[in-house]
Amino acid sequence: MTKFKIVVLAKQVPDTRNVGKDAMTPEGTVNRAALPAIFNPEDLNALEQALRIKDQFPGTTVTILTMGPGRAAEIIREGLYRGADDGVLLSDRAFAGADTLATSYALSTAIRKIGDVDIIIGGRQAIDGDTAQVGPQVAEKLGLTQITYAEEILKIEENRITVKRHIDGGVEVVEGPIPIVITVNGTAGDCRPRNAKLIMKYKRARGRQEMTDDVPYKELYGERDYLNLKEWTVADIDGDLEQCGLSGSPTKVKQVVNIVFQTKESKTMTGSDQDVNGLVQELLANHTIG
Repeated sequence: MTKFKIVVLAKQVPDTRNVGKDAMTPEGTVNRAALPAIFNPEDLNALEQALRIKDQFPGTTVTILTMGPGRAAEIIREGLYRGADDGVLLSDRAFAGADTLATSYALSTAIRKIGDVDIIIGGRQAIDGDTAQVGPQVAEKLGLTQITYAEEILKIEENRITVKRHIDGGVEVVEGPIPIVITVNGTAGDCRPRNAKLIMKYKRARGRQEMTDDVPYKELYGERDYLNLKEWTVADIDGDLEQCGLSGSPTKVKQVVNIVFQTKESKTMTGSDQDVNGLVQELLANHTIG
């Protein structure tokens, strides 16, 4: 029976609804410690597409791959709660400050270490950068076909995958060969909720950096290997330090600014023809339209 090995690219991102004056460090990187951390929304859409494939093809495995500090292990747990099989956290000071080029290098190198991956799927873009570059760059580095702006995976047969993607002005249906990289829009199906049984199974799963001396039930980690989340460093993936983190990042962020729009005046209108015509004339006069 056909089964697939799927890697879901996921990212823990700062909640951009809460950007304040401390959002940037003096070095021009995001001060993640000052912002609440969440699962990147479109990566959840991507996870749902991966889990649907797993439901359809028994034996399929789903691995969450993320990069970040020790606390980013929470992203792996969130994936496990929803049905993923395992996860890998890329965590090393050498990864810090990575732009999309350095991030895609690290992720693609880790995917090679995982090996024999059939489908790599991730969100179209992360809300902290909005570049939509990492997925396509991973595909380029791995030499794989890519399908972007996906809304739904329609079918998989004979090592080919058919995908509905959203484009300006409508949708189109395309197909590509497996292995493949797919990036998913936020308009795709919402991710399923956490599963209560899986929460009970994985709630004590920890990464290496989370294993402090006061962790309760420490004996469980020797008895239940699935509670030990994988953490890989640059050395573990045989990465080139010059292509990781700030060293491998030609892009520099100068400043992040929180802009609040405030209304200076308001105007109440009725639905009468006179009010509508008056509004149109005003908009034409100040060149808002026309």
